[in-house]
Amino acid sequence: MSEANHTKQPTRTIPYGRQHITEDDIEAVVETLQSDFLTQGPKVLAFEQAFAAYVGAKYAVACSNGTAALHLCTMALGVNEESSVITTPITFVASANCVRYCGGTVAFADVDPATALLDINKVRQLLESKPKGYYNGIIPVDFAGNPVNLEEYRQLADEFGLWIIEDACHAPGGYFTDSKGRKQLCGNGTYADLAIFSFHPVKHIATGEGGMVTTNNEELYQELLKLRTHGITRDPNLMEENHGGWYMEMQELGYNYRIPDMLCALGISQLHRAEAGLARRKGIAKVYDNAFSGIDGIKILGTSPEALDADGNTGHAYHLYVIQVADRKGLYDYLRQHNIFAQVHYIPAHTMPYYRNLGYQKGDYPEAEGYYASCLSLPMYPSLTQEEQEYVIEKVKEFVG
Repeated sequence: MSEANHTKQPTRTIPYGRQHITEDDIEAVVETLQSDFLTQGPKVLAFEQAFAAYVGAKYAVACSNGTAALHLCTMALGVNEESSVITTPITFVASANCVRYCGGTVAFADVDPATALLDINKVRQLLESKPKGYYNGIIPVDFAGNPVNLEEYRQLADEFGLWIIEDACHAPGGYFTDSKGRKQLCGNGTYADLAIFSFHPVKHIATGEGGMVTTNNEELYQELLKLRTHGITRDPNLMEENHGGWYMEMQELGYNYRIPDMLCALGISQLHRAEAGLARRKGIAKVYDNAFSGIDGIKILGTSPEALDADGNTGHAYHLYVIQVADRKGLYDYLRQHNIFAQVHYIPAHTMPYYRNLGYQKGDYPEAEGYYASCLSLPMYPSLTQEEQEYVIEKVKEFVG
């Protein structure tokens, strides 16, 4: 390639993900800072209601972060020292750690090498290897924004008497198409008992820190509300005693997993442009697809077939855009030398020292480990410019070529 054909290096670093804060976001936060409430005020409920409507669920409970959301779910479902729960090794460790917080046992199952999603066939093998009732639940992850086929998981869960927590942190606005041709939004509660989301700065909707649980189960919803605030209720209908208007009861051991009003104000503002951001992510993915398709030495991580609807539209939410190359570290270092800060998602959870100390070993899940050895997440966020993306593509091709 001649020097004249090189894309000009952008003036700023290009991370794998970046928050996008607008004047409307700032005004929303300032308005709340000037209001009567900084926490436990009206913006929390407003955010919950708006987010539930966005994903099509009946109920939503906002909390301090995505990990807290997972912990609330496992507590609400009664995970304890006798519980055993299946999840994927290709995820942020919180998807597994939430089981350990409650004293339960984590059982990993390998991933589908085409998508890096939890392989339902491997999950079935695991379930069939133990007496019915040995396992209690499944935590599938919509990895990279690629939606899991929860209809199939629901059928499997019902067969073995399991609950499902959908880890949808990567996939607000994502969807799969079920066997009846219906679009099933991630987190809508049709097939999963509970679903969780994160509002970390690199996610689709950013509040700095924040999380959300969605469900269609009113009993679980009420339990989540209580567990989020120390196990305390102020509802007179639920109290064992009532001494007056000041009275509250701690009925079980919960946590302080509340989220402030000012962060929920930011979340509401971000939610207003969530669809535009999602469309931009899909546009960026299409440019990457066109640039890398058919190039020797680059494999694009696949999309699950159910994520494509009858019109050819994709339900992939593209939190991440992942490619696989033989010399992943070489490409990672080369991009950093050129101010492109790609990232790796994820180090298989079972290879972490904590889980190795529980008996897991490298080699236990070859598909997950094979994926990890070659994966790299390229810059993917709505404010990524065309020039910046062209520069990323050029540098990847330079190295691989």
